[in-house]
Amino acid sequence: MQPEAHEVFKDSYLLEFLDLPGDHAEPDLQRALVARLRDFLVELGRDFCFVGAEFPLQVGDRDFALDLLFFHRGLNCLVAFELKVGRFEPEYLGKLSFYLEALDRDVKKPHEHPSIGVLLCASKDEEVVEYALNRTLSPALIAEYQMQLPDKKLLEAKLQEFYLQCESAAEGDR
Repeated sequence: MQPEAHEVFKDSYLLEFLDLPGDHAEPDLQRALVARLRDFLVELGRDFCFVGAEFPLQVGDRDFALDLLFFHRGLNCLVAFELKVGRFEPEYLGKLSFYLEALDRDVKKPHEHPSIGVLLCASKDEEVVEYALNRTLSPALIAEYQMQLPDKKLLEAKLQEFYLQCESAAEGDR
């Protein structure tokens, strides 16, 4: 994967603006993201260009549909988003790798870099992600989404804890 890619993608995305119920399904998530595409592009960051939803891929005699496809101008590559409303499962990487191979063989232009895939899951276990990505050669990232920010009191407590750590580190430097 391109070294700059780690600076572009986030580990977690806040999708509070979608106003989806807690028990939403993948098609609901996809429709809401496309309907609120401008907000989603802001959450993704700079240089993302929307290519399509349910982007068609044909391999052999079979038809497949990639949830969301973007192009990143700075990285000069296609970015495939696969949406999962549950927690990350290792088998999701197989499907994403398949899509990335199809994009690179059949869609990518010769001057573009290899495609990058993002599995956007409702949650993930860092250890499971580490094991799943350890031997994969596919340029894939696992990110989670949150439908709302954590409770304000929890954020205030974490901020206070951070300030105390900074103060004690500064005192230790003296």
